[in-house]
Amino acid sequence: SSGINAEWSLRPGIGTEQGTVLSCNRKAKSPAERIVASYTGHYGPIYALQRNPFFPKHFLTVGDWTARIWAEEIRESSIMWTKFHKAYLTDGCWSPVRPGVFFTSRMDGCLDVWDYMFKQADPTLSIQVCDEALNCIRIQDAGGLIACGSHSGNVTLLELSSSLSQLQRNEKNSVTLMFERETKREKILESRYREMKMKERTKSQMEEINQNEEYDENPNDLVEEAEKNFWFTIEQERAGHEKKDREMAE
Repeated sequence: SSGINAEWSLRPGIGTEQGTVLSCNRKAKSPAERIVASYTGHYGPIYALQRNPFFPKHFLTVGDWTARIWAEEIRESSIMWTKFHKAYLTDGCWSPVRPGVFFTSRMDGCLDVWDYMFKQADPTLSIQVCDEALNCIRIQDAGGLIACGSHSGNVTLLELSSSLSQLQRNEKNSVTLMFERETKREKILESRYREMKMKERTKSQMEEINQNEEYDENPNDLVEEAEKNFWFTIEQERAGHEKKDREMAE
């Protein structure tokens, strides 16, 4: 595995090299009960995995070229995700003071600040911290400082503005509504996808049954049907010859 977060308040999570998140149960009594759920969405190793400190049923993952937000109850797809970056993403974390803010680091040395209360399509702020890969980021518990570790071992400490380090008015309610809206949307899409798969499976089964019925016909019935067709053809030809003979006689 490439990333382990053993401090989850509900269940420990594991990010694998194959891009899958495994939700585990510490109190499992058998090996089969240890893995509770799996979430697949990344195209490469997962380097960061963290629950939202305000909404523990939602968690952030960072891997390949994207960061993704998941709802624990939706396993088919993440409910929100960033755009695909040109540079590989290396780490990520939530703000401990603002539920709608998270941070990601990139291989090109940039730190991206995402404030979903402001906009979702692009980072609110992108900072070129250095000219080499940023491998790790950690934020202060108070939310005002963030440390960025580079590939060569240098650490850069950045101070965040008050707008990024202080809880905004009605932010919790707004983020709650946003997560609920996106979760509901994914549930509808997931339900439609399952319905389509069920229809395809039913259609395939019916075609297979019809095909088997064709093969299962009684051989005697086939012979009888062939005889009927044969004598019908003979009668048609005989009637045609008789009609032609009458016309020639006249």
